[in-house]
Amino acid sequence: MKHVNLAILSLLALAMLAGTVASAQEPGQEGMSLLAKAIGAGLAVGLAGIGGGYAVGVAGAAAISSVTEKPGMFGRALLFVVLGEGIAIYGLLIALILLFVV
Repeated sequence: MKHVNLAILSLLALAMLAGTVASAQEPGQEGMSLLAKAIGAGLAVGLAGIGGGYAVGVAGAAAISSVTEKPGMFGRALLFVVLGEGIAIYGLLIALILLFVV
């Protein structure tokens, strides 16, 4: 259920970013328009959130079952769950780069 909530929250963030940005391009601005940047950033956060939520859901279930059978596996199980969360952080990083650097 946690990954479904994260996916819904990510899609709402995508809708808010795409809806609040004007499509007019500023004078002298070259490259992507502000709307294209916002849509790209929203997609990066949204899709990475969905992927991260799914990864944590699957890895978390497997981690709980492996730690239940063998308590010494806690460190490895935690590592796999953290790697799934890293996907969402990478999406946020790409969104920030799109909005403020590109």
